[in-house]
Amino acid sequence: MRVEGGRKSLSRPEIGCHFWEGEVAVRGTSVRYSEAFKRQVVEQIDRGKYHSAEEARRAYGIRGARTVWNWIKAYGRAELQAKRIRIETMDEVDEMKAARKRIRELEAALADAHMDSLLEHAFLEIACERMDTTLEDFKKKHALTLSDVRKMRGVK
Repeated sequence: MRVEGGRKSLSRPEIGCHFWEGEVAVRGTSVRYSEAFKRQVVEQIDRGKYHSAEEARRAYGIRGARTVWNWIKAYGRAELQAKRIRIETMDEVDEMKAARKRIRELEAALADAHMDSLLEHAFLEIACERMDTTLEDFKKKHALTLSDVRKMRGVK
């Protein structure tokens, strides 16, 4: 860093970046980086010049906290990207397996119930057609409530 006329130079000629303090940090301005620059930063991390995205970000004066990570995601190798590791006990693994199995069983039961409902509706339409009545008239004449159906089935 050098000082000229009371202004600090924040230039980085080795990367082709020239500016003075206060010129970049203006509120509301955004810095756009070229594709070549982005790839260069990612390549230097890849080669080991910088040991982390944060180190490269500080070295180049990149303001965005996630900017370099986004570049790594776009241009870098998979092993450079952060990974999420989940550690579970065997009980948790078994619990998850049981929950997934239960979900599959419930989804199958729901599909069966839906098919049963569709079949019952189709049978009712056929019966109404054979009795020469409309479905609406049949429903009005033979209106049943859920409690009536439960009583007929012996369910409380």
